[in-house]
Amino acid sequence: MNPAWSPWTLGWTALALATFVFLFFRTAPYGRHAEGRWGPTIAHRVGWIVMEITSPIVLLAALWTTHDGSLSDLPSSHRVLVGLWLGHYAYRAVAYPFIMRWKHRRMPVLIMGSAVAFNLVNGGLNGTHLALRPALSIDSPLFLIGGILFVAGLLINIHSDAILRSLRKPGETGYRIPEGGLYRFISCPNYFGELIEWIGFAMMAATPAAITFAIWTAANLIPRALAHHHWYRDRFEMYPAGRRAVVPFIL
Repeated sequence: MNPAWSPWTLGWTALALATFVFLFFRTAPYGRHAEGRWGPTIAHRVGWIVMEITSPIVLLAALWTTHDGSLSDLPSSHRVLVGLWLGHYAYRAVAYPFIMRWKHRRMPVLIMGSAVAFNLVNGGLNGTHLALRPALSIDSPLFLIGGILFVAGLLINIHSDAILRSLRKPGETGYRIPEGGLYRFISCPNYFGELIEWIGFAMMAATPAAITFAIWTAANLIPRALAHHHWYRDRFEMYPAGRRAVVPFIL
């Protein structure tokens, strides 16, 4: 059975588009955009782990329950897709929060809860749709190109985070202008990398859930990248004038 667009996935996509518009008027209040009026807060590292680890757990649970309680006979193409998903979140939920220097940073519990709710729906939809998807051809051009994009995006993400991390010595606070890598061209190459990842995944999986996740990624990250870009320009007089926000030479 091939998963089709349903009122649920169409509604989820419409919500992504509405969120995209909303985030141009209200930047999510965490990180450098944190505000003190969003209620109780939690240590940023703890909040990050809780919200990110939800996604792979729910994907596996949805895949397992929809696939008759077994994952042992998954087609090889599905194993690749699950492996890429788990690889991404192994970095985002396990490695990333411990290598970043967030000792004193806080996150609103409301933001963490919203992200957990999103990952419950997103992981559940993707796991279910993947279980219902017939076996894909691993050697098809779309699958191969999508895989290359995913891996390239993940490497861009990791490299860009490493550059950010190197800007501060242990114990230092404050912000500096990042240099090197794709920071020569854009303010948020880590977001650019994540966009590429999930566009590649959508090409590989070719399910409504995967396509909707790519749309959600753009809806969340493009407005935030623009907010970051304007923040840098306002804060640093000598910020490179030719640098774009999230897509080299374009946006």
